[in-house]
Amino acid sequence: MTAVLVAREVRKSYVGGDGRPLEVLASVDLEVGRGEFLAIVGESGAGKSTLLHVLGALERPSGGTVTQDGTDYELSTAAELDRIRNRKIGFVFQFHHLLKDFTALENVMMPMRIAGLPEAQARSRAVALLTQVGLAERLAHRPLQLSGGEQQRVAVARALANDPRVVLADEPSGNLDILQAERLHGLLGRLARDFETALVVVTHNRQLAARADRVLAVEGGRLVPVDRVEVAG
Repeated sequence: MTAVLVAREVRKSYVGGDGRPLEVLASVDLEVGRGEFLAIVGESGAGKSTLLHVLGALERPSGGTVTQDGTDYELSTAAELDRIRNRKIGFVFQFHHLLKDFTALENVMMPMRIAGLPEAQARSRAVALLTQVGLAERLAHRPLQLSGGEQQRVAVARALANDPRVVLADEPSGNLDILQAERLHGLLGRLARDFETALVVVTHNRQLAARADRVLAVEGGRLVPVDRVEVAG
């Protein structure tokens, strides 16, 4: 499997309240292949979201390197990183961050319009993506007219808008009820396979983690493999 996202000896530290450095990531090595669904688990505060932000070029590491398709984030300008985030990475967060004054269709079109895709092409792809996530009848609905699960499915469609190489999801079902979460999990489970996209999901949800091709846990600032995820019931 060809690696599309690679981290080598990634470290991340912050200055604590006492003025001393607080190490969150000690030395992370990671490779994610095209079409692979990877789940990252761990205790609250272990550094899972921090790692996702570093992988998504939202934060710079304190040390080490992150590359996507051979492009080193550290050697990229701010403008180049903006382009990577817009065109090569899709993001899905616990809170969907949809634009409330825009319809589902317009929200999904937005990343493509920012990337310079003509309106007609952006609209056509947005319709296709929303149809694929089961929202063909909700194109003209604004976020407040959608359920929580529907809003997250719009967010997933938006993440796929520019055909990214990688989709990063941070607790995507954290605010959903059991039935909505299970539907979203099924959608995410098909995502990597259908779109041949590398999918990295940070989650506390064991049902979602169990769907992944591979599970890693953040422990002591490092990643360790998880052989099996126990699912209750």
